[in-house]
Order: sequence, then structure tokens, then C-alpha cells
Amino acid sequence: MDGLWKIGSIKDILGRHGFTFSKSLGQNFLVNPAVCPRMADSCGVDAQSGVIEVGPGLGVLTCELARRARKVVAIELDERLLPVLDETLDEFGNVRVINGDVLKLDLRQIIADEFGGMDVCLCANLPYYITSQVIMRLLEERLPLRSITVMVQKEAAQRLCAPMGSRDCGAVTAAVHYYSEPEILFKVSKGSFMPAPKVDSAVIQLHVRQQTPDLGCDERQFFKVVRAAFAGRRKTAINSVSMSLGIEKERVAAAFAAAGIAPTSRAEQLQLQQYAALTAALYGGK
Repeated sequence: MDGLWKIGSIKDILGRHGFTFSKSLGQNFLVNPAVCPRMADSCGVDAQSGVIEVGPGLGVLTCELARRARKVVAIELDERLLPVLDETLDEFGNVRVINGDVLKLDLRQIIADEFGGMDVCLCANLPYYITSQVIMRLLEERLPLRSITVMVQKEAAQRLCAPMGSRDCGAVTAAVHYYSEPEILFKVSKGSFMPAPKVDSAVIQLHVRQQTPDLGCDERQFFKVVRAAFAGRRKTAINSVSMSLGIEKERVAAAFAAAGIAPTSRAEQLQLQQYAALTAALYGGK
């Protein structure tokens, strides 16, 4: 269906279906006609590949993906939008809408059942309140995805894609860099949505690593140390790790020294390999 981004069309469709916006689900529908085509082009989907979308809303991005992909699977939590999507996606025979929670569905099974060996990516305008949870689930489960192209709050984009060792870096940044190569593609103003959110957005792309870096230590312990270091951003990393993990400061300080990390370092100043060396010093290698 054309013109889904027009405010008049949105009001007409929603009015006919008796739909009202849900703040708790973070529903903001795009009214900027340039955004969705650009997202669909950026994700790299083509006539031989498949794409998963999370939170299709009215189906504006879904239509653009359906015009480019062999198959689209759109996951929508709000069952009130199902009849709306039946109408707006009626012309496309290559779209399947699944009513469910992306944080609870068996995504690996969905990919296996729906795409039959196709190259698959994910492209979505993510609800702000579940951005980090969704991204981390997609990465941690090592799903067979080539890339993840999502629109998120601008501040979240800066945090997720920040270079390791920079001021914006956080625990989630380290995880994103471990599992993927992230980049910010373009910014989207808050006026591009209805209703307009309070902040601007940005589209980011995570190029999923087919093989994660060899850390030389246990992966779970590595992320345990990373989270501990960032738990007290105002503290030195030594103090934060010691307090968060309940390990004597002297032992943590010795591990920092063994890893070649300055005792005054803060969590955001460290690189992945420094965290790996610290983890190995604290708990031993693999």
C-alpha cells in the first residue's frame, strides 16, 4: 500500500480499525517518506535473501522490505495491529506476520522454518524500551544473521557503536564489538514520527561476526568482569571490579598489574583484549 507514511492515511487506517497508540509499547509511526526506503536499501536484502522485522507497526518498512526481499517475517507484539497489517500488506505474498514477543519466541527455529537456508538479515525500527535487550539477545544467541540494521534512540546508537576506549563506551558496547562490527548509518529527526518522540533517532548496522575474537579466557567470565568494571563508572576499574565481584582489592590490583593495565584506569578506557587479559589473570585462561 502506497502513502502509508502520510499522516492523513495513518489517521484514516487507524480510525477504521479503532486503534489508539500505546505508550507502554513505545509506538511511534514513521511519517518521513525517505527513511524506510533508505533503511531497506542499507540492510542489503535482495531477491534471493530473507529478512526479519521486529515491530512492523503499520507496515511502512515492511512494504519496502517486501519489494526487495524473497521473504519477510515480521514479528508484532500488539495483536490490535494484526488486522491493520492484513490490510496494508495485502498486495505482498512474500510476507508473514507472527504475533508474539521477540524476546520470548524461538528465533532460531523461526529462521530455520521460514527461510530454508536463505541468507538472512534483520531490519527494524525497534521500540526504544527494548533496544538493548533485543540486540543482545540476537547477538548472544549467535543467530544465523548476516547483519542487524535497526533504528534506535540517537544516544543509544552512540553508546552501542562507540569505539572501545572512548567516553561513550559501556558494557553493552563491549558486547556489541565482540559479536559484531557496528556503525552508525544515518540520523533520523524526532519530527519523522507520529506521535513525535522527545529525542532524535539513528539507524545503526551491526555486521555480525561469523567468528568471535579468541579471548584466551572463558567467555562468561569475560562478560562478568566487563559488567563489574562498568558497574561503578565513577570509580576506578580496580575498585569497581573488586566491589562488584566481591574480590579483595589486593588480588584485583595484582590481576591488573599482570594484565599490564594501569591501576588508575576506568572501565571505558579499556580495550577488549585488556578485559580478556584481566579475566585470564583473575580466573585463568581457557
